[in-house]
Amino acid sequence: MATIHVDGQSYEVNGADNLLQACLSLGLDIPYFCWHPAMGSVGACRQCAVRQYKDKDDDRGMLVMSCMAPAADQTRIDIEDEEAKAFRASIIESLMINHPHDCPVCEEGGHCHLQDVTVMTGHDRRRYRFSKRTRRNQFLGPFITHEMNRCITCYRCVRFYNDYAGGTDLGTFGSKDNVYFGRYEEGTLESPFAGNLTEVCPTGVFTDKSHSERYTRKWDMQFAPGICHQCAMGCNISPGERYGEIRRIENRYHGEVNGYFLCDRGRFGYGYVNRTDRPSVPERREAPDSEPVSLGVDDALAQVSEALRHARRVIGIGSPRASLESNHQLLTLVGVDNFSTGIEAREQACLEQMNHLQRHAGLPTPTPREIEDHDAMLVLGEDPVQSAGRLGLNLRQAALARSKALGETIGVPDWNAEALKTLAQDRYYPLFIAWPAPTDLDDVAEARHALGPDDIARLGFAVAHAIDPVAPVVEGLSPALTEAAGRIARALMTAERPLVVSGGSLCSGAVLEAAGSVARALSRRAKKAGMVLIRREANSTGVSLMGGQPLDWVLDELAQGKADAVVVLENDLYQRLPAQRVDAALARAEIAVVLDHQRTATAARAHFLLSAGSFAESDGTLVNLEGRAQRFFQVYQPAYMRPETRIRESWRWLHALGANLRGETTGEINLDTVVRDCAEAHPALAGMVDAAPDSHYRIDGQRLAREPHRYSGRTAMVADQNVSEPRVPQDPDSAFAHSMEGYSGYQQHRQQIPFAWAPGWNSPQAWNKFTDEVGGHLRGGDPGVRLIHPVPGQGRYSQPIQGTESPEALKALILPRLFGGEETSARATPIRQRTELPYVILSPDDVLRLELRAGDVVTIDGVTKLLLHEQDNWPTGWAGLPAGLIGGLLQGDTIAVGRVSGGEP
Repeated sequence: MATIHVDGQSYEVNGADNLLQACLSLGLDIPYFCWHPAMGSVGACRQCAVRQYKDKDDDRGMLVMSCMAPAADQTRIDIEDEEAKAFRASIIESLMINHPHDCPVCEEGGHCHLQDVTVMTGHDRRRYRFSKRTRRNQFLGPFITHEMNRCITCYRCVRFYNDYAGGTDLGTFGSKDNVYFGRYEEGTLESPFAGNLTEVCPTGVFTDKSHSERYTRKWDMQFAPGICHQCAMGCNISPGERYGEIRRIENRYHGEVNGYFLCDRGRFGYGYVNRTDRPSVPERREAPDSEPVSLGVDDALAQVSEALRHARRVIGIGSPRASLESNHQLLTLVGVDNFSTGIEAREQACLEQMNHLQRHAGLPTPTPREIEDHDAMLVLGEDPVQSAGRLGLNLRQAALARSKALGETIGVPDWNAEALKTLAQDRYYPLFIAWPAPTDLDDVAEARHALGPDDIARLGFAVAHAIDPVAPVVEGLSPALTEAAGRIARALMTAERPLVVSGGSLCSGAVLEAAGSVARALSRRAKKAGMVLIRREANSTGVSLMGGQPLDWVLDELAQGKADAVVVLENDLYQRLPAQRVDAALARAEIAVVLDHQRTATAARAHFLLSAGSFAESDGTLVNLEGRAQRFFQVYQPAYMRPETRIRESWRWLHALGANLRGETTGEINLDTVVRDCAEAHPALAGMVDAAPDSHYRIDGQRLAREPHRYSGRTAMVADQNVSEPRVPQDPDSAFAHSMEGYSGYQQHRQQIPFAWAPGWNSPQAWNKFTDEVGGHLRGGDPGVRLIHPVPGQGRYSQPIQGTESPEALKALILPRLFGGEETSARATPIRQRTELPYVILSPDDVLRLELRAGDVVTIDGVTKLLLHEQDNWPTGWAGLPAGLIGGLLQGDTIAVGRVSGGEP
């Protein structure tokens, strides 16, 4: 700690910070542009000038850039010094010389950092009277709009894109006052984190193109605290709604999970919520091919209840993309013995195995933020960027963090970004990846071993034995893999904080056991190590903790006539198991009820389709890959703007059905009740009650506002329907109000923050006002509660797989993909536009054996047409296929690949 003196006042601050960060953490306002809490200082914009004095006797001082000055003990500065204020105002004036006068039409308007700083410095007159410099903008893909005329040359964009996120196709061109930020030629930005430019850029150079199509000012959108549903990371998001549509998603700061950044799937994959073909009212079909008949809520509940009441046995199929509350209500409806998780058997076995390893492998699961503190990483059987996007960014920061260690040896502080970059060059902490295809982390990896699933497991077991000789020996390992295992083991043992990363992408229990063996070996060496296990879907962890039969069991029960009715919760069975098997099972069901917010292939087979709410229209709890239960809240009430809709939360539909079947009055039900019921019924989920405050939570007697205080036009929004303003929806399920009436400040500490705003800070930089220190944790505590905790002891080592892989026929090796590989986000137009043309990967030996050539159009099992890609180091006997392309195809399934005579893929 250090004592600094600011404008005559003394403060205790972190002496490792620079003066800018220290002052901002104290709540003192200093304008800045180029500095960013996650990226450090480069001193490019000169906007954060303050007057610094040598000591208490110095009355002249000198102007310094506070982002480049350490917060050393007894430092004395003046922020309000007249010369410093004049200097800051002159910087703004010079930056604004070529900036267009387009705030009223600029899409950054209302949450623009440049606007905030312009007001903060008092600059309100432009003396420049000559022609402004103009630029040609570029097409940068479906996510980002480019408007270079607004650039103030802060360099944040390239620093994030290239230095932080590892992108290579965005650059800086020109010099002095003639600098251009863009691609060498226009085209789609390749980084899966490019969308963060919309928040990193302090002006409107990079804006959200998906938002542009249905643009709304930030102050005219309604928000709620959300959790991204597109993977298992559990990133916190702020979805914004207007006129009953989600208009954009912004990052919601969480000090332990996502910090300041999201992946592009989480940011732009919301389009399925706004689809016009969504089921908005309950429907009944007499037969799969017949036209649906719309029903009212009461009629739907009565007819479904009557049908289920006469069924011999009802089975419920849950979903890892639905909330814990909805899954529990389904379990309550059908009974424990008739409930399925809705997950394929091998994947469910892997999920249970991962839960066991997190408790018993001897290592804790670090938070995503803590991952960045590890100094040696082994990734076994995962491509983190593609399977859990934001986690890949954490691993990249862990590898890049060696620059900080190098800087510490010669006294360069952590925040001096450019000095650390120059010092480190291409030196990283060791990162080893065992994965058959190229990954987005290869550029910072010491080695990537292109192996099949069994050989990945064997490598892991060999690493464990090299660390701890008590671990079983792997027989028959090739000299190359033996040498690689030794090299990896030495790096992990040398490190102070090694990390093991694995997961279920390969659906291989052997790979998971190998990761567990490495974890056990490290824990026996008393290392401050960690282990992260990646799951596939938003609530895979939560549903696996709840328990239930796998999906395969349900289909067998239906096919054998042991059940005649099925209720499917937010799950497309055709994405999980082969279509023939699903068809055979559903054909035997006399009554099929589906609750979903999308028209899936499963919904098309339903006798009754109940219109469920998406994440934007529901409340619920998810459990992420680290075992953290987090609550998401309804952004808007769908019937307010569209009275004809009959969309309800899945758990509300299921509660009403259960009450009807039991002959009870449905009565009132709210989120607090279903949360408590779920927690009491499942001991492993007991802590979920504390994931967020209940509906009675108030600040100074007020609810929490969903809308900014400048929200406007409410009375006109439905004037085309009724000139009398309807009553604002009342929310019995949460502490939030569907209006601007309520608390939205930052002075009172709280966890659940729908949007960030503070006086003078309208941009995303306002999050600095809600944290205990800039870049730290929320003052009210980071949301969520851990449900999985390690227990003492490491358990026994597993026996390794013996022998090498030599498949007699081609097997499917399904590769996760960020764009197009997830069921709901794949329905969003920008994601579809961003999805690359899929292809099948074969090894040169298999290409030769099958008499094919790279670039051929081939068929998979005589149906799906794909281009053939030949990869030199691809494992023989495996065909690499992109996830989400062929529904129901499982890892390791035998497939046939044949050439197509002519035709397009």
